[in-house]
Amino acid sequence: VKCHPPGNLPPAASELQECLPFLVRQITSIQPTVIVALGQFAAQTLLRTPAGIAQLRGQFHDYPELQNSKIMPTFHPAYLLKNPGAKKDVWSDLQQVAQALGITIPKRK
Repeated sequence: VKCHPPGNLPPAASELQECLPFLVRQITSIQPTVIVALGQFAAQTLLRTPAGIAQLRGQFHDYPELQNSKIMPTFHPAYLLKNPGAKKDVWSDLQQVAQALGITIPKRK
């Protein structure tokens, strides 16, 4: 959604109905190669699935509205603040994104 509901709650169905078509038009206009969905709600909404983030993350998914766009779901940054051990999973997800985009990540020395 285009705004953050108060109290860190997921958007209501009415908020989604109002905001999602605009977001889809923006994504369709940009035609990204990869979309990184941060968190369960973003991933579930874009992929139109009830599956949880732990099941979705770590692999690319086709974006239903665009033939050549992929979605990489990963954990939300707020989740990482509470669960720092999950940072390695997000790093793995982002390495896959970089590879898909042809970006070389330098090795740490």
